[in-house]
Amino acid sequence: MAFLTHFPVAPIHHHSSSLFTRFFLSPKPKTLLVLSALSSPESVATSHFSSTSTIIPSSSPEILQEISLPEETPLRIAQEKLFIPPETEISSEKPPRILRGSNIVLSKYARDAQVISADFVKSSVETEACPSDGSPEFALVGRSNVGKSSLLNSIVRRKKLALTSKKPGKTQCINHFRINDSWYLVDLPGYGYASAPHELRRDWNKFTKDYFLNRSTLVSVFLLIDASIPAKKIDLEYASWLGQNKVPMTIIFTKCDKRKKKKNGGKHPEENVQDFQELISEYFEGVPPWIMTSSITNQGRDEILLHMSQLRNYWLKH
Repeated sequence: MAFLTHFPVAPIHHHSSSLFTRFFLSPKPKTLLVLSALSSPESVATSHFSSTSTIIPSSSPEILQEISLPEETPLRIAQEKLFIPPETEISSEKPPRILRGSNIVLSKYARDAQVISADFVKSSVETEACPSDGSPEFALVGRSNVGKSSLLNSIVRRKKLALTSKKPGKTQCINHFRINDSWYLVDLPGYGYASAPHELRRDWNKFTKDYFLNRSTLVSVFLLIDASIPAKKIDLEYASWLGQNKVPMTIIFTKCDKRKKKKNGGKHPEENVQDFQELISEYFEGVPPWIMTSSITNQGRDEILLHMSQLRNYWLKH
């Protein structure tokens, strides 16, 4: 189940849910502190995907609930760094709901998020050969061995829908998967696999970039970044290319369940997430949406589906 959090505007009250996120808004600078906590489970009648959270007023003094979270670094999100979908209003009377483990505000278009069916349709080596029925689609791309196929399988809850392999670089085509017989997930070749032949790597880059620039039904590219390690130059270059070419993008941080030892840099996934955003900020006019995930724990699965649903439904309307 995905969980929503509310931006601080009301007096503090305590709410019981299986997993929730608490926010702390400090006056200078205006930042949002995200912490996860465990409490007793509670069902929410209004939405299968929603829950509420502890709420603290923006004008309140710096009060922070003491929570013991071993090996977890709180996320600090500046208010201006929230991703606010089109036609979504934010006010003190109507505080936004934020998808847990992300900077994404939920909109009125978030519906029909569940995956009922998922089927492989075809593989293509050029954009012109892709399905032509006009259905909206989301493309997954990332550095080889970032966990792309595992994430795709996690999203659709099918262990073998996309081939996973210990050898990176197995995806060599544009692979379309039909979801709910109404939209597509697209698995693209991974980049940065040094063992692949040079000519093959060049072909992958060519048809992948052509797909980004010319695929009219592409709603958003989901760029996968390994959050268990510091930012890689090739990932920064890929993100900057997408930003400079104004290709709609959502950053999916993978492997957020992994905790590195001090000898490997000592940074937790939350810290690597913040570092990556700072490094790419100059390439984007607005704030790109991002979600923290783990294919091992299924963290972020429902948040991805909710985000896809609101982007997809807005795209279909307009």
